[in-house]
Amino acid sequence: MMGETGGNVLLDVNLILGKAQIGENMKIATLGCGSSGHFVFPAAQLVGKKKGIVYAVDILKTVLERVTRLAKQDNFSNVVPVWSDLEIFNATKIEAGSLDVVLLINILYQSHKRVEILREAIRMLKKDGRMLIVEWKNIASPLGPPVEERVNINLLHNAAPKLGLKLEEEFQAGQFHYGVVFNKL
Repeated sequence: MMGETGGNVLLDVNLILGKAQIGENMKIATLGCGSSGHFVFPAAQLVGKKKGIVYAVDILKTVLERVTRLAKQDNFSNVVPVWSDLEIFNATKIEAGSLDVVLLINILYQSHKRVEILREAIRMLKKDGRMLIVEWKNIASPLGPPVEERVNINLLHNAAPKLGLKLEEEFQAGQFHYGVVFNKL
């Protein structure tokens, strides 16, 4: 299996953040942010340093320590590390209904509690907030996790209405990935 950074380097950060429509003064969270902050720091530039905040959320404290170091080193005062187990509802110390955008990039395939992760992400989103999910396509490929561990896009489509989400857009997030944007109803 490929490490967190390996999968993310295959992704076009600008395309994905553009689909998320991240803008000035927004509050966003990158759930399962990974140690490179591959999406954290570009998002932090987009939200700006006045009122914008990017919560870098991960279960691994070593990941958060590295992101914190990189944020200090590059003077990103708007990056806030948050330790959390996303599989537990209400465990993330981010206020309910406070986020404009939640990013779940290459994270769901790593868990067998995907609905729980989605529920926790939805809890933090504002009404009309955007959830952007990027996952490995459900096809055999030379890279990525085994096919049986990948998240079938049809399951996301079926689960979304039950979770209070409306599909806004589906897109190609790279050669091996798909992307989906949902709005919270």
